[in-house]
Amino acid sequence: MIGYISDNLLIPILDFFYRLVPSYGLAIVALTIVIRLALFPLSAGSIRSARRMRIAQPVMQKRQAEIKSRYANNPQKQQEELGKLMGEFGSPLAGCLPLLVQMPILFALFATLRGSPFADVPYLVNLKILPPEQIATVEPKPFTSPRHSIFISEKDHFPVVASLPGGTKIAAGDSVNINLETLSGEKYNNLLDKYENGKKFTPTWKLTKGSDLASVSSDGTVTAKYPGDATVEGRIPGLAAKSGFLFIKALGQVGFYVDGSINWDIAILVGGFGLTLVISQVLSGQGMPPNPQQATAQKVTPIMITGMFLFFPLPAGVLLYMVIANIFQAFQTFLLSKEELPENLQKILNDQLKNKEIPASSAIIDSERLPFEPKSNK
Repeated sequence: MIGYISDNLLIPILDFFYRLVPSYGLAIVALTIVIRLALFPLSAGSIRSARRMRIAQPVMQKRQAEIKSRYANNPQKQQEELGKLMGEFGSPLAGCLPLLVQMPILFALFATLRGSPFADVPYLVNLKILPPEQIATVEPKPFTSPRHSIFISEKDHFPVVASLPGGTKIAAGDSVNINLETLSGEKYNNLLDKYENGKKFTPTWKLTKGSDLASVSSDGTVTAKYPGDATVEGRIPGLAAKSGFLFIKALGQVGFYVDGSINWDIAILVGGFGLTLVISQVLSGQGMPPNPQQATAQKVTPIMITGMFLFFPLPAGVLLYMVIANIFQAFQTFLLSKEELPENLQKILNDQLKNKEIPASSAIIDSERLPFEPKSNK
């Protein structure tokens, strides 16, 4: 599904914007904005739900405790009353559904920006080398890798897979060729011959594991020597992997600290990600009372996430997308924080603002009737 969305939705959008403005950096910015606009209704639902739950949660906790205490011996009535409570305020899980719906598109976008044309594309094949006498007992299971769209020019790209018709289990002393081919079965190297600059995209092969157990030639032929596990990597150069954009030296560049030197463009992107994360968090708390229970987490989380991305191997193009997406999210959060609340939630919020902070969740039981509750018939 991820590959289908990438090939049939995201890459065509990239092609469209690249034809308008021949810059892959601008194409990433435009693609990010288009996807975020398309997902606006879904992400808006999550933001609204989070805002309303932040206000309603203390009251809901009180009411839930009262219901469980009052109907402790009547589970059926307890569930009925809890259901009414959810109907009044909404379920805390309501904001999760929009997130789940948009996840496949976001994963596909992430995968697209990590691959060609923005970065070199690796194909990993894990081999199990067996003694010759055991191989006869193994049933061959053909292997096909996940597909990647490989750009050979700004206008030409093709889904390419790595395959082993005989499977990944081979006998010591045997040789197998890892095929790179299109979905229609055309050999990748034959495809390159049709393009003047095709040789620039010839794959390189190496063993990343088990170099003492096997060898691999420049055409992807693996020769097994001794039993054990080996991993072969074929890598196809990305068309725009070395293309710069603004202060970014190369969209395919990976790593904050490489070979003893600091990549300051990566550091700026990661810093921009952290800053936009903090801004979005501040905007989400606009017009809300302070919450001591969440204050520490709100301070620490952006630092932890930002620090992680300093050393997490993401291409510069992906970090660029993350910064633009955060800016869009912050703007969306600002707009939605101005929306009017339902009357019952607005009254709760007004009471919380008078008290200057959200009530602690430990203070749960309160026999006093809440302002919006119907009067008792007792």
